[in-house]
Amino acid sequence: MSFKKLTLRQWLTALIAITAIMVTIGVILYQTADPQQKRGTNIEEGRPAPEFTATELTGNPISLNQYRGKVVLLNFWASWCAPCVREMPLLNDITQLYAKDVQAIFINVGESKGTIREFMEQHQLDFNVVVDATGKLSGMFKVTGLPATMIIDREGNFNRILWGELSEDMPIKQWLEEL
Repeated sequence: MSFKKLTLRQWLTALIAITAIMVTIGVILYQTADPQQKRGTNIEEGRPAPEFTATELTGNPISLNQYRGKVVLLNFWASWCAPCVREMPLLNDITQLYAKDVQAIFINVGESKGTIREFMEQHQLDFNVVVDATGKLSGMFKVTGLPATMIIDREGNFNRILWGELSEDMPIKQWLEEL
């Protein structure tokens, strides 16, 4: 059979078959890859935090890299998350207390700007929020549950990673002061 005599339907069938074979090979390679390779950046204390660029609720662009040399407190949250809401007054106080030495980045996961603004006003919170409507940032930081808080040292490495709700009896202030 000559290639010139193939019909459009035969060309499309061949193209679909080739695509299916390539996808199958990709899946097999992914499943046999080392779990650390699948994971990408390791989210572990002592490891570098992944760089990101995002937009704050106010419209200002920010990047993690711009805060190199400062301690950074990252907090992933949502207004529907009860533990997130309970820890907000503590985090708000900490960000006010350490405003000169610690850069707080609050990352709202999956909510609209209107919902975030309403929540901030209702709870009288005074900090900037990065909008992660698509979950790209939470995925980059391997956040699978809310809240999640990460303290990043002046060199850009994870110092503390805290999954779950923060409480008054945790030595967060001490950890920040040590850095």
